[in-house]
Amino acid sequence: MKRTNLLAKENSQLTRSLISFNEVLKPSILLSVFITFLLILSNGVEAAASTNKVTNIGAIIDGTSRTAKEEKTAMEIAVQNFNSISRNHKLSLHFKNPQADPLQAAYAAQELIKEKKVEVIIGMDKWEEASLVASIRNQSQVPILSFAAPARTPILTSLRWPFLIRMASDGSEQMRCIAALVHFYNWRRVVVVYEDDVFGRESGNLALLTEALQEVGSEIDYRLVLPQLSNLTDPKDVVQDELIKLQKRTESRVFIVLQSSLPMLTNLFGEAKKEGLVGNDSVWIIANSIASFLDSLNNSVISSMEGTLGIKTYYSSNSSFKKFEALFQKTFKSEYVDEDNFQPGIQALRAYDSIGVITQAIEKLGSNTTSPKMILNSLLESDFIGLSGRIRFKDGMLSDAPTLRVVNVAGKKYEELDFWLPNCGFSDTLYVDEDKGRCRNSDGGKTSGGLAGPVIWPGDLTGRDPKGWAMPSAEKPLKIVVPKRTSYDKFVTFRTGEERPVGFCIDLFDEVVMRLNYSLPPVFVTFDGLYPDLVKGVYNKTYDAAIGDITILSERAELVEFTQPYAESGLSMIVPLKTEDTTWLFLKPFGLDMWIVSERLHSNLTRVVVVVWLFVVFILTSSYTASLTSKLTVQRLEPNFSDFQKLKNDKLNVGCENDSFILKYLEDVLGFENDKIKIFDLENDDTFEKYNIAAAFVELPYGRLFLDRYCKSYTSTRSTYRFGGFGFAFQKGSPIAADFSREILSLSEDGYLTKLEEKWFVPVHGCSRTSATNNNAESLSLRSFKGIYIVSAAISAICFLLSLIRLLRNSRPHQVADVHLLSPGSGFRATEKFYYGEQTRVLRRASTFAQALDKDARGSPKWKYVSNFDNF
Repeated sequence: MKRTNLLAKENSQLTRSLISFNEVLKPSILLSVFITFLLILSNGVEAAASTNKVTNIGAIIDGTSRTAKEEKTAMEIAVQNFNSISRNHKLSLHFKNPQADPLQAAYAAQELIKEKKVEVIIGMDKWEEASLVASIRNQSQVPILSFAAPARTPILTSLRWPFLIRMASDGSEQMRCIAALVHFYNWRRVVVVYEDDVFGRESGNLALLTEALQEVGSEIDYRLVLPQLSNLTDPKDVVQDELIKLQKRTESRVFIVLQSSLPMLTNLFGEAKKEGLVGNDSVWIIANSIASFLDSLNNSVISSMEGTLGIKTYYSSNSSFKKFEALFQKTFKSEYVDEDNFQPGIQALRAYDSIGVITQAIEKLGSNTTSPKMILNSLLESDFIGLSGRIRFKDGMLSDAPTLRVVNVAGKKYEELDFWLPNCGFSDTLYVDEDKGRCRNSDGGKTSGGLAGPVIWPGDLTGRDPKGWAMPSAEKPLKIVVPKRTSYDKFVTFRTGEERPVGFCIDLFDEVVMRLNYSLPPVFVTFDGLYPDLVKGVYNKTYDAAIGDITILSERAELVEFTQPYAESGLSMIVPLKTEDTTWLFLKPFGLDMWIVSERLHSNLTRVVVVVWLFVVFILTSSYTASLTSKLTVQRLEPNFSDFQKLKNDKLNVGCENDSFILKYLEDVLGFENDKIKIFDLENDDTFEKYNIAAAFVELPYGRLFLDRYCKSYTSTRSTYRFGGFGFAFQKGSPIAADFSREILSLSEDGYLTKLEEKWFVPVHGCSRTSATNNNAESLSLRSFKGIYIVSAAISAICFLLSLIRLLRNSRPHQVADVHLLSPGSGFRATEKFYYGEQTRVLRRASTFAQALDKDARGSPKWKYVSNFDNF
């Protein structure tokens, strides 16, 4: 029993000893294992450190802007992706914030090079920062990848900044795209809007836009320059004042926003909407620098921009982009919780691709990355398809122009419309084959000069495109000025007691307005002055338009926008008529040689020839009859002067209406002396006598109207000096002028203008416009044959006198023989009876006297009848 107890006690002690040993041994084993692990890990880190190379990259971005936030997030994602798959090379990013100051950017670059030993510097969204950093760091020979590029590439850029690489293109294609939109919709004048800064950053893009607009026939009418937002205490009031000032100075409503910060953009559209500038017939176009942030705008801001067109850099939404997009949104949302939108823009994609350029260069060089020149050359040799598009360089910048796409803000989102292709214009597809200068879509799409798809415009505009102009309305009608004093009131005039004018021009205006696809409420005012002053009233925006007989001249066309001319115009010279004398008209059908030609017949052969000539005589007789008929039945009217040169040489007075243009033309072009030019009103036919003038110089339409009334007394010479015609005048750049021109052409083609002329310009009876000389057929009268009557009467009188003289001469011997039978007055009485056709009776010797006469008749070859007077 005791032994048993003893053994149990010993076993108990042994167990306690083993437990104590295990408790002591366990911590020792754990400690030894931990030490061994640390040694292994330390050796592994040292081995990795000895095999991995770290490339330091400096990033200079403004950390407060949305652009900088996107770029920073994208670069961090790119570096993480590279470091996770690279075994022997790592990237390290070092950020600096220049606070939008180029000098601070240059100082930050210096710090990165000296302290962080960076081998590449990326960032710098502003060209001023990039160029200054590149200029200062040329001596350090550190390659610089800039996210900015100048609007115009400076001369010898590669020589000035040999280590500067631009991850961007210039703005030429974007400005061409905007100009193409302006041209397609026929917007002649635009307003450019941009936020100013101390560096005048938008001056280059502004110059490019100006040139692009000039190439398509448009121009910048007004520049709305907004102060930098950081300098304003109340930006809303400043923007409102600028918009009110704009409305007073221009009627253009095509706004092109080149550059603006997002807060300023919010104020701009908010105040513009209050002022009614984001409504019907208004157009808003935003450049790529703003359109790229449409994805990041909140709903209230983007809804105020409804109808806006934007030029946005296109990028493909492929699988690589979708992976990046998901990672970007997750990272961006966790880091910037105050942001409303987490969609990456083109700036983020470009920043991500910039890291790709560096990693490709590193992998290509391997361990030989000590030379900055080798790194630079390797960077410039990059060629790959990135998230932002194809990445390859030429002359230190991206060689491929960005693919642009037009977007249209609709509601709280935007719709993508057509692409802009540099050589083909707008296209609804990217797949375009260029063959011999012609563009053809390979997938059946269309290329055109404008947008193919439907566009949502500002306001409630439907059924047509906006005019881009402050269009008239019931509250603000079209203010039209008409001349009070016109040469002829049939063109336009105000009748007593009527508020609305009447005339040819008013009827034409009403017909055009009726054919337009928009309302145009007018209000008419009179102008009592000269036409040049009336045109200047439209130019200085006192009036919206001028309607009347306004001559289109080059100097006037520089001030206002003229419509297509509705009537031709030129300088016409009106002179009194010189009527042709018809007394000897019957001699004119034949010349002198035809009247005096004669020949004697000598043989039978000659008589045969005469038979043939009888046929010729018939023809000559018919020709004479036709020619004489024409000369007698058609009045030939000739002007006293057919050439103004004779008027000048003879120093005769000429007249013109009270128009400074015609007066100046007569002096400067035709060379008339001022004292020989009389000012008159060509209304009545006594004007020439009243002002003692030999000719009147008037415009062609006035001359025609004058001849419509007085064609019997005056005629006009053919117009050899042409002008631009009569037209309506609108303010420069007004789209209404183009619409009127189109409708006037249509009215001319369908004959409406002719009918309107027949209504208002009816010639008086007996006058016609069919000939410039107004040749009119008249009835024949005795006066038409006056010449031949005179000749016939003269020959008859001469023959009568000759017969009487011979009669008296032959009867004289018998009168002497019978003198005792005749009384002293019998000779006179015999002559009197002969004149009145009575018979003379001779007493007692009548038979003997008759026999004597009969004998004389048979023997004399001269007198056939000398019998009684009734036989004569």
